[in-house]
Amino acid sequence: MPRPTVHEIECKSVLNRVTGMPFAWSANPYRGCAHACIYCYARETHTYLDLDPGTSFQEVLFAKVNAPAVLRTELARPSWTHEHVVVGTATDPYQPVEGKYRLTRRILEALAEFATPASVTTKGTLVVRDIDVLQDLERRAGAAVNVTVTTLDRVLWRRLEPGAPPPEKRLEAVRRLARAGIPTGVFVAPVLPGLNDSAASLRQVIRAAAEAGARSAIVSPLRIDPAVREYLLEILGEFYPALARQYEAFYRGRTTAPPEYRQRLTARAEAIRVAAALGCDVHPASRAEQRGRAAPGPGSRPCGQGPQPPRAATRVVQARLKL
Repeated sequence: MPRPTVHEIECKSVLNRVTGMPFAWSANPYRGCAHACIYCYARETHTYLDLDPGTSFQEVLFAKVNAPAVLRTELARPSWTHEHVVVGTATDPYQPVEGKYRLTRRILEALAEFATPASVTTKGTLVVRDIDVLQDLERRAGAAVNVTVTTLDRVLWRRLEPGAPPPEKRLEAVRRLARAGIPTGVFVAPVLPGLNDSAASLRQVIRAAAEAGARSAIVSPLRIDPAVREYLLEILGEFYPALARQYEAFYRGRTTAPPEYRQRLTARAEAIRVAAALGCDVHPASRAEQRGRAAPGPGSRPCGQGPQPPRAATRVVQARLKL
């Protein structure tokens, strides 16, 4: 993969209001991502800069060099109510350029200083560098890290996430974070129909996450936004031409998989998660709400979104889902 070009820019704000999610705010110190995951929904953000969401997303990066200072100003406002902030929703905050710029580390330091609960979403193993900051944030306000692991299949990993660390390295990061007392979960996301949605694949990842010390596992199906569709299907077509053609029909006129598929996937994943004794999330806001009350045990509530299928449907389905 070509070495990315990094443009240093200044931003006017860092905190972004989020609706419809289990957190109120997000913060992203970079634009673009060298992990080059072919399915990444954040590719669309490059179109806002008149850049293509394909190769430019991983080859043209932007570092918001003043982000930590701007964030401190925002957190110091009397109106700030210390709501949960997620770092890394539109780019990976621990992609390789973080080794040079240390923007994510300084953002976490600011969140700790202003007693603001936060969680990090990443595939980057560089997150272990900041265990000391995460421990301080956890003591002051609450912290969590969610590490994305989509598959343990090295061939599939290389095809889907060519610039991201190997899955076993991410699991080692989970292990080190957990040993350091940082609440850590695993995102098995996205799940791509016909590639990593089998019971065997999901069980392998979720069991490995549990063995590494993860407290939770969340499984989410692939979403294909219009700006990402062409690039995703093009790359999929290089390796899985028949599957790419099926995706065109499966996702025709929609960005999400059909409801029946999502329900079956939820049932399959839920059975495996419960068997592994993993919880549903490690968001610091969720834990804060439980302080002073008995916390529910692992597997106490389903991770799927929307109405849950009947209990009889929670049996692990062995056959591959039909597209």
